[in-house]
Amino acid sequence: MNRSTPPTVLIVPGLRDPMPDQHWQEILADRIPNTRTVPPLSHDRLSRAAQVAALDSALAGITGPVVIVAHSAGVLTTVHWAQRHRRPVAGALLATPPDFTAPLPDGYPSLETLREHGWLPTPRAPLPFPSIVAASTNDPLAAFDRVTGLARSWGSRVQDLGPVGHLNPGAGYGTWPRAEQLVRELS
Repeated sequence: MNRSTPPTVLIVPGLRDPMPDQHWQEILADRIPNTRTVPPLSHDRLSRAAQVAALDSALAGITGPVVIVAHSAGVLTTVHWAQRHRRPVAGALLATPPDFTAPLPDGYPSLETLREHGWLPTPRAPLPFPSIVAASTNDPLAAFDRVTGLARSWGSRVQDLGPVGHLNPGAGYGTWPRAEQLVRELS
């Protein structure tokens, strides 16, 4: 990668609904220059194929190096995208991926719904770019050992965040200062 060209940071959100409190990805996008966000889908929101297509479309509009910053189901979107598409990526910060093979808490899609929409199985092939998986020790959407197992299969470095829940406003995370440092490490 040409280190003289700063990368575009591409935010890949999960399947979250709009929230009254700002998400750390939105705050990060405001703080880092040259940031873009994969737009949320209004149609086929639960479709893995539609989410992957939206990511691919966003990447197609970027020239030069890219660092992906994905959260939750955005991590799985990124991993599914990487299995079929080849575009140079400088690195990816993959924060608190969910475990779609275990029942999710109330208010989240069922495993059957996720399967029907193409999210399963979760890819386990190594990613073709450097990556850091930021893992929570008390994430209600994924056990720490499951996340570290995914990270190993993807060839990702694990960053143990401690007990940060799902690293979202519901867990008290609007601002997540560590994100900027991890993005710099990948740039």
